[in-house]
Amino acid sequence: MTFPLPLPATILVADDMEDNREILAAMLRHEGYRVVLAVDGEEALELLATGPIDIALLDVRMPRRTGTSACREIKGRPETRLLPVVLITGSNGADDRLQGIECGADDFLAKPVRKEELLARVKSLLRIKQFTDELEHAETVLFSLALSIEAKDPLTEGHCDRLSRYSVALGRRLGLPEDQLVALRRGGMVHDLGKTAISERILLKTGPLSPDEWVLMKQHPEIGERICRPLRSFGMVLPIIRHHHERLDGSGYPDGLKNGAIPLTARILTTVDIYDALTTDRPYRQALSPERAFEIIGEEVKRGWWDGDLVAELQALLRETTMPPAHLQGDANHRVSSGGVSAPGWETPCPRL
Repeated sequence: MTFPLPLPATILVADDMEDNREILAAMLRHEGYRVVLAVDGEEALELLATGPIDIALLDVRMPRRTGTSACREIKGRPETRLLPVVLITGSNGADDRLQGIECGADDFLAKPVRKEELLARVKSLLRIKQFTDELEHAETVLFSLALSIEAKDPLTEGHCDRLSRYSVALGRRLGLPEDQLVALRRGGMVHDLGKTAISERILLKTGPLSPDEWVLMKQHPEIGERICRPLRSFGMVLPIIRHHHERLDGSGYPDGLKNGAIPLTARILTTVDIYDALTTDRPYRQALSPERAFEIIGEEVKRGWWDGDLVAELQALLRETTMPPAHLQGDANHRVSSGGVSAPGWETPCPRL
């Protein structure tokens, strides 16, 4: 049996001077790399959209769009922000480097470019990109596992994606730093990953869970945390996974945390989760209106379960954006009966909590 050889790395070279482009391309092609060429930063960005690029080498001073401007755009796009960018400058001053650092460049090369230095930088950045790609692959696998849980129950379709997107929106409204927004995005997708270890008989049960079944169901936050713990990049996601079923009064699980002991990111996800659940069609009721949903959540805030400030911020966010509750589907954390509000979770067990 023969196995296909790995494809050579693809390197983008952008420079408005043809001689410079061809010199760099010749050095790289001699080492077996695939090279694509651009005459300025604008064309470089267009080429990034046409196929996978492993490293971008950008001259700082180019017409239409400079290398620093293109670098800033690359680092600002979610799909390319991890692409290694090397800025090439012919200036001996510090301004180009300072601007490059500010726009997120990974490395610098000075003109005239020495072949040994060029190849050393490229090899180093390719190793880093390989590690990054492996982490992204692991993240994709985890997301796929999480979505496989949704696929078992049509009522939960889209739930993880909504929690991810709207938790980030709420976190951004609160002014959270970028690393916490990334954690919220990931946490929304994988918060229920531990349910992969829970029997489908329990997950899809239509009636109340037995005490023994409920003990198993309440283990899913801890199981999800254990699954994701080996990924170093998920360090800030783990508290979201573990604590998204805690309550401010300490009656939640798995640790019975109270008030400020519950991480803010976990409280944000919980707030969005509750709203998503209430504004969703259920076998036992139709989706509630936003007004009725917030009435119920407000009553539970008074009971000491949820963060009233976050609930108010979510209401404000929804007033300012388009989040169509009539089309939302989420996991059934709440059961609402004609007699009033029943507790989410363990007091009125729900198999899709």
